[in-house]
Amino acid sequence: MNRVELKDLVNHYNEEIEIQGFIESLRDLQYVQFLVITDGTGKVQVTIEKNEENATLNQNVSGMTIQSTVKVKGKLLENPKVKLNGMELIPTIIQVTSVSEQELPINIKDKDSAEIDTRMDYRFLDLRNEYNMNIFKIQSKMVEAMRKSLYNRNFTEIHTPKLIGAASESGSEVFEVKYFDRKAYLAQSPQFYKQMAMAAGFGRIFEVGPVFRAENSNTNRHTTEFTGFDLEFSYIDSVEDVMHLEEELLTEMLQEVKSTYGDMIKEVYGKEVIVPTIPFPRIKLADLYQVLEEKYDYHVTDGAKVDLTTEAEKLAYQYAMDTYQSEFIFVTDYPKDKRAFYHMRKDGIPQGYDLIWRGVEITTGAQREHRYDILKQQAEEKGLKDDVAFYLEFFKYGCPPHGGFGIGVDRLTMLLLGLPSLKESMFLFRGPNRLTP
Repeated sequence: MNRVELKDLVNHYNEEIEIQGFIESLRDLQYVQFLVITDGTGKVQVTIEKNEENATLNQNVSGMTIQSTVKVKGKLLENPKVKLNGMELIPTIIQVTSVSEQELPINIKDKDSAEIDTRMDYRFLDLRNEYNMNIFKIQSKMVEAMRKSLYNRNFTEIHTPKLIGAASESGSEVFEVKYFDRKAYLAQSPQFYKQMAMAAGFGRIFEVGPVFRAENSNTNRHTTEFTGFDLEFSYIDSVEDVMHLEEELLTEMLQEVKSTYGDMIKEVYGKEVIVPTIPFPRIKLADLYQVLEEKYDYHVTDGAKVDLTTEAEKLAYQYAMDTYQSEFIFVTDYPKDKRAFYHMRKDGIPQGYDLIWRGVEITTGAQREHRYDILKQQAEEKGLKDDVAFYLEFFKYGCPPHGGFGIGVDRLTMLLLGLPSLKESMFLFRGPNRLTP
């Protein structure tokens, strides 16, 4: 007999079926026993009357423990009196396939009953909570929708090395590892290899994979390893082409997430999935600080105005909402010493941007410098000539104008659902003080 997933039970009324899952709850009353079984796709009530015919079954159920796994065979009946989906399974066989210890280290039903770090210690149990598990179903839909959007635009998905011989972007914030008789590093991004694909003539590529940052930071939005959604594409005319593609990508993604999970996100997580209109507003960094001073009385030193402060990101979102009714805003025209050496410059200004969503930066994107001589000169300015020698080779034999960006999937999930930290939006969190489980 084939197992039926609980989400499909409505198609099997009055049939003899088999289900498997965890025992979420067990009530052993005077005349009847109730089990609630969950398999990650849904839940169902199993009802066992206490009588002579079921004596052995009743005895076995009485000895079962919460969160043990079971295989149940029986008949599925429609029953409007049952609060859980108006159905119940009347079993003939209940087989325990694994036994859970009686006392659980955390309360699975109440995700807020333990501190977040305790929950992380027992993440394998924490994720059995439906609230937590649904985060990753929504995240999966986000990534699926973005992949679909790019496949529809003839992008090719590639998979690049995460062990590399030189730092991806600079000499700092990289994890150094012993690689036989020499040093290697964990990739800060797939940047160099995305651009290699452009030099190879791929034209349009993307990758979904791990990204490593050796930042000793313990904020709610930083982590030492996260999942990046990165893309690069050729034959662009300006950074505007990159920004426009990101607008379309995020709009299509949010539309699909809203169609599939919008009601649940609003009900369970209290957030409205707002599908934006295109184009997103754009503002130069210097102009933004001027606006923030005039409209919100926010003042920082001239030295701080070379980059976005955390508070400026929040106020940029408020400005975008107040002025354009947009949750998104592009911030452009950063000084060259705050941008990577491979960003193209026009009149000395890097042709890149940060994208702010709901008060947090989610993307750094740019048109890249594809001309060998200029790229080499910009690398030398940053003191990186020797470190990136292999990368510069990509551009000696012709490379089309190109650009791209990267999005942190976990941060995007956190903002979409209004979660308090990345620890909630990552399957397993990694930070300065967290390397297990």
